[in-house]
Amino acid sequence: MPLQQGSARTRQRTVLLVGIAVLLAALILAVVLASLLTHGKREVSPKMLQWKDRGTTKNLQEVILGRCYNYIAERYPELGDKDCLKIWESLKDAFIYKNPCNITSEDYQPLMELASHPIPCNKSLFWSKTNDLVHRYTKSDQNFLTLEDTLLGYMADRISWCGDPSAPGINYESCPKRSECESNPGSVFWKMASKMFAEAACGVVQVMLNGSIEAGAFRSSSIFGSIEVFNLNPDKVSEVHIWLMHDIGGPQSESCSGHSIQRLKSILEERNFRIICEDNYRPVQLLQCVHNPDHADCRLCTNST
Repeated sequence: MPLQQGSARTRQRTVLLVGIAVLLAALILAVVLASLLTHGKREVSPKMLQWKDRGTTKNLQEVILGRCYNYIAERYPELGDKDCLKIWESLKDAFIYKNPCNITSEDYQPLMELASHPIPCNKSLFWSKTNDLVHRYTKSDQNFLTLEDTLLGYMADRISWCGDPSAPGINYESCPKRSECESNPGSVFWKMASKMFAEAACGVVQVMLNGSIEAGAFRSSSIFGSIEVFNLNPDKVSEVHIWLMHDIGGPQSESCSGHSIQRLKSILEERNFRIICEDNYRPVQLLQCVHNPDHADCRLCTNST
């Protein structure tokens, strides 16, 4: 009987040990599976936020660095002390891993300080709805500078960027339009850069507007109408020249005596600026005529009898 009892105890002990072993194996397997599943979730990032505008420009870092180095080497060697790597890092830090609808001016302040540089007096040229024409003009006449001809504007012109809270922190698929949220990376950047450009203007400044737009050449909602015009410094700016350009052969919806131009003049006069407005500023019109040399608007003189 004692042998049988001992044998029974041994069997019970064996069964118990096997049970414990099976339980431990099951627990270990569960931990391994959980670990694999968790690891798999980390590898697959949460879905990026979806917006209506184009996503971040491909190879953004290379584009920004290339433009920065090129600007300093080819255009303004006197800015050789600018650190393009720091400029890129400050731009990246402004938006990476952030919700693209929650960008603030503080995010961009380090970038503005790193990339800013003096603007010579009498060279500032503002614009609204004349993007192509105004930049063709500054390329042909380097006596004038638009925002896009400064380091900040040159680096950012015609590219886009935005972040996302999930990895890799940059959204290459889509970015928010201004209509989706005001505080998006592009809007905040251009508002800050435009404000700084206007504050730096001195002497005589120019603004090129489009007189062929039916809604009016001057729009209060534009960057020029809402930001730049109010950040010109009357103590530094002596005069504002308005160049009201019409498309060659296009409608002449507004002249210097038009309703929206009068509204602009009133804003400038209230801020104590002297104003000159000229319809179809001839040097710019001649540039327009390069593509339309035979058009009646492009005749330098007419035969008189």
